[in-house]
Amino acid sequence: MEVKAKLRNLRMSPRKVRLAAGLIRGKKVKTALDQLNFSGKWSAKPVAKLVQSAVANAKNNFGLAEDNLYIKEISVDGGATLKRWMPRAHGRATPLNKRTSHVNLTLAELVASKDKEAIKPKTDKPVKADKRPAEAEPLKVVNKEEIKPETDEQGKVVADLHNEGHGKHTKIEGGKRGFTTKVFRRKSG
Repeated sequence: MEVKAKLRNLRMSPRKVRLAAGLIRGKKVKTALDQLNFSGKWSAKPVAKLVQSAVANAKNNFGLAEDNLYIKEISVDGGATLKRWMPRAHGRATPLNKRTSHVNLTLAELVASKDKEAIKPKTDKPVKADKRPAEAEPLKVVNKEEIKPETDEQGKVVADLHNEGHGKHTKIEGGKRGFTTKVFRRKSG
């Protein structure tokens, strides 16, 4: 059985992390952790944490023994590069590339045991697939024909809801015989 763990966006260049990864490739887990703990490389600490995480996954999720595990594969790939600039003489600027790494780790068993499925965590409450209330009503669609402009006692149009001005202003029209008064009400905000 294989157990996988990933470390994404480690703020260290892949070239430096590959030095630590090369130390432990193909070794037993206990030997690999000892090798990383006594290594002088800065990248050894995050790689050791990744190995410990993979071992914890193997123990808790699959019930495997730590003594029976070895590092089958470890690969270090480049992640996103952060582009920065450094000021230099005569008003120049030189680029700095701050590189990141993605580390993929696969553990396997030395002596194959019977295949065990992942142990599923126990939950007290059932998980609902849909969190919306069951009695939600659909939205009502209103046609423009149903919207009627407001009028006063004399039949003048007070507010025409079809003609809204730009910039969140409401256009008010009214009057007879071609005489039109435009008043804009500003909305606060």
